[in-house]
Amino acid sequence: MSARAADPLWPRRFRRVRIGALDAMVDVRSALVVAVLLLLTLLASGFALTLGDTPTSLGTVWDVVTGGGDDGVRRVLLEWRLPRVAAAAVAGAGLGVSGAVFQTLTRNPLGSPDIIGFSSGAYTGALVGILVVGNDYVVTALGALAGGVLTALAVYGLAYQRGVQGYRLIVIGIGVSAMLNALNNYLILQAGLEQALSAAAWGAGTLSDLTWTDAGPMIGVVLLLLPAALLVARGLRLLEMGDDAALALGVRAERVRLLAVLVGVGLSASVVAVAGPIAFVALSAPQIAQRLTGTAGVTFPAAAAMGALLLAVSDVVAREALPDDPLPVGVVTVCVGGGYLLWLLISQSRKA
Repeated sequence: MSARAADPLWPRRFRRVRIGALDAMVDVRSALVVAVLLLLTLLASGFALTLGDTPTSLGTVWDVVTGGGDDGVRRVLLEWRLPRVAAAAVAGAGLGVSGAVFQTLTRNPLGSPDIIGFSSGAYTGALVGILVVGNDYVVTALGALAGGVLTALAVYGLAYQRGVQGYRLIVIGIGVSAMLNALNNYLILQAGLEQALSAAAWGAGTLSDLTWTDAGPMIGVVLLLLPAALLVARGLRLLEMGDDAALALGVRAERVRLLAVLVGVGLSASVVAVAGPIAFVALSAPQIAQRLTGTAGVTFPAAAAMGALLLAVSDVVAREALPDDPLPVGVVTVCVGGGYLLWLLISQSRKA
């Protein structure tokens, strides 16, 4: 007898939920995983608010969150520390969903914006803005968005051959990424010392010194694009059955793919515009979430929650690993994601 049959308390995988006019089937395990991940992200974010030149207790943080605390403490927590903490959680969610979009689109766990060149393109656009105009936030953000979108269109166009196949998109994206990385290094070498140091530090991926002026637009764009990604998700799921089957169900394959690319690039480029190219969160978050939920494909809400947790915890580690000289958060995500990528490649080679 199976464990499920023997245990009457074993939850069913799906349950019907009715709230007013809403009537939907809910994956119980996925919902529980998302809830736990969000709770852990909230705890990590609360702990991050206690960190700084003047350590603050969790009790003080709770007092401020519930509307108490003196004006000085409220200013420190809400105006100085909260922008970075909120940016870490929201940017992580954006990167997680961006990775989920491209991994579903390519049907490959290596499909993520940092692997197939879109993050590199956003970095190129931001570098051009920094080196030509100066270290201006608006110019950097617009340059990153333009670079990411142009790179995505270039890769999509090069990969298009009577449609776009996932493997072809990844291979061409890796080639474009290599060329853009070489171009980025060349641009930094040609810049002045001060500009080069600023660009290199930002290029490592950092959330330091963020204000609401910097983080607010990125948070708004990501929160706007997350529902759009959920709308695209249904079309991507149908495409997994093949273009002919999807067309029979009323899905126009290339339109869905192009919209998915634009949404995924918008999510990753908006994060790059503020924090630089934070690597490997988009790669690892969807796959870790899929293993936790036990679903056949990548679940977008779980990928968002996992990405938020990964970046929130990575930012805490980056700040506490070397208190006298905090690390860029991208250094921590590279270490974590690099180990994950190595494990993924080994596991995939064993299946081959």
